[in-house]
Amino acid sequence: MAKLQSPRGTSDLLPEVMAGHRHVTDTAKTVSLSFGFEEMATPVFEFTEVFARPLGETSDVVSKETYTFTDRGGESLTLRPEGTAGAVRAMISSGLTQTMPQKYFYAGPMFRYERPQKGRMRQFHQIGVELLGVPSAIGDAEVITLGHMVLSRLGVADHCVLNLNTLGDTESRQAYRQALVEYLNGHKDNLSEDSQRRLHLNPLRILDSKDAGDKDILVNAPDLADYLNAVSADHFAAVREYLDAVNIKYQINSRLVRGLDYYGHTTFEFITDALGAQGTVMAGGRYDGLTAMLGGGDIAGVGWAAGIERLAMLSDIPSPPPVDVMMIGTSEPHMATLFQLAMPLREQGLRVETGYASNLGKQMKRADRINAGHVVILGDDEAARQVAMVRSMTDGHQDEVAINDLVEHMIGRIRQRQI
Repeated sequence: MAKLQSPRGTSDLLPEVMAGHRHVTDTAKTVSLSFGFEEMATPVFEFTEVFARPLGETSDVVSKETYTFTDRGGESLTLRPEGTAGAVRAMISSGLTQTMPQKYFYAGPMFRYERPQKGRMRQFHQIGVELLGVPSAIGDAEVITLGHMVLSRLGVADHCVLNLNTLGDTESRQAYRQALVEYLNGHKDNLSEDSQRRLHLNPLRILDSKDAGDKDILVNAPDLADYLNAVSADHFAAVREYLDAVNIKYQINSRLVRGLDYYGHTTFEFITDALGAQGTVMAGGRYDGLTAMLGGGDIAGVGWAAGIERLAMLSDIPSPPPVDVMMIGTSEPHMATLFQLAMPLREQGLRVETGYASNLGKQMKRADRINAGHVVILGDDEAARQVAMVRSMTDGHQDEVAINDLVEHMIGRIRQRQI
């Protein structure tokens, strides 16, 4: 039988890794709440059309990367590859389109079939925020500012550069699209296969090509900024003014288009080189057309998502709280006594470990290994005298404490140590 292991592109979140995930998620949730974004969650799988329509049938996500299957009822379902479409679907399904704004924070696993790499797995995890119903530039600036604060709290912001761009409104993009297609048609034979396929389906995606030959061609391509109408230019200027007002630094990246069909106006990425090659740790933008694509009417939207794995790699993860007390009984009856006494200590917020075996030497080694602050030992001699032995693991000092007084004694002793 082959060695049993997790499927390729997945990983087990054992306690040390899970601590990093929890630190990222809890930090982001706390910051999001301070901006008025409340936590929500969507199903891990949705009807396929929830993703296929807004993400674009020709996008890499839909055409190459989704985990799509037909269930026993004949429905086509897809494991969520990203969080935005599901969050918008939830708003529509719950009848909230008349109650604006909606402000969501979410965290959880996403799924994409792609080559596993550092910080990106086939089952990966994201945090994200969505602001729905706010069409003005302050909405763009608020989600960017929120994201910057999350990165700051995680100690990551100083290692990141905020890349900022605008795709303009529909009118601006159509004018630019025409100019871009005209330019690229002159280089069609030298474009990559993917870019040739996209040329008449979604040419703006070619700007995001990773192919070296495509990049060379794009050096002299038209600049979208030259095709912005007044509305689009004013919106982008206002976003920058808001960011300037709170001293958030950025650089304009005219090739930043993002990879999904529903983006318009502002797009942004926080990029770091702290993981080696440049990598995006947080990305998003405005998607005013998404709700209409899903049948929910004309509702503005803007948000971002960030990979928890990458953020955890970049963050300083706090150590777990220390074990305050380990209870060691040298027989089953003595273990039962300590088992009962441990509960009021836990109810007072102390971390109390149980000694599961009666071998005192082995349990003392375990207490040392888990870095317990104190051990409470109850053997036959102590039980006969209705006392327990309390030993400090830091200095080896021992006291005998009456069993009836043990809970109060330990609470006082540990509280005094914490002062």
